[in-house]
Amino acid sequence: MFKLQWLVATLACLTFCIGDNVSYDSNAIIINGERRIIFSGSIHYPRSTEAMWPDLIQKAKDGGLDAIETYSFWDRHEPQRRKYDFSGRLDFIKFFQLIQDAGLYVVMRIGPYVCAEWNYGGFPVWLHNMPGIQLRTNNQVYKNEMQTFTTKIVNMCKQANLFASQGGPIILAQIENEYGNVMTPAYGDAGKAYINWCAQMAESLNIGVPWIMCQHKVMPHNLSLIHAMDSIVITLLRTILRAQKCSLKIGWDGSRNGATKTLTELQKM
Repeated sequence: MFKLQWLVATLACLTFCIGDNVSYDSNAIIINGERRIIFSGSIHYPRSTEAMWPDLIQKAKDGGLDAIETYSFWDRHEPQRRKYDFSGRLDFIKFFQLIQDAGLYVVMRIGPYVCAEWNYGGFPVWLHNMPGIQLRTNNQVYKNEMQTFTTKIVNMCKQANLFASQGGPIILAQIENEYGNVMTPAYGDAGKAYINWCAQMAESLNIGVPWIMCQHKVMPHNLSLIHAMDSIVITLLRTILRAQKCSLKIGWDGSRNGATKTLTELQKM
């Protein structure tokens, strides 16, 4: 009996330690060699309570979602410089573990700039008041603080074995957010230097799963996954809506992106 229990425990450990292999190509995200179309939905953990999380996650699963995505909220986690809060509704580690317990994936959008109708893009007030700082550009003061916070979040996830490469639920991580909307008109060459720095900094953290960005046209090659995924999801939605004689507008400004694959082609991937 003891030997059987030991064998079961050993196999469970091996399964956990091996983890999932997550990659991508021009067509899809690939998990353990299988191309997947991932349907995810947003649950922002600070906007609910710990007691609500299991029910919210289960409802997402019952609705057919494969993954939960959420931002990391810098202003809540670091309200004062180097004084952190991950308690109660800010305990994102517990939130991610509950998602994994439900059999779903996590898309972790660190940012640390966020949109989400969140005050000041999630930036803490103290950041704004730092001497010499310029936000979201090639400014060393800002980059130092951004890297410190991003690294802390990543290291916490690593310590809890939350990346898919460790057997955890996180299959994708996002650095920056919707920078393509502002880079050219607002930041120019400094913005290009900054966004490439973001890519290099993120990759240096070695999380074992792909990094992505959201809405960025001039994107480093190693962070180009979001374009492929947008194309696939847009095409699938258009195919469904065409069958229902509906129309679909894509983008926050109503613009339409070119996507040419049919549902039949998607099924052959």
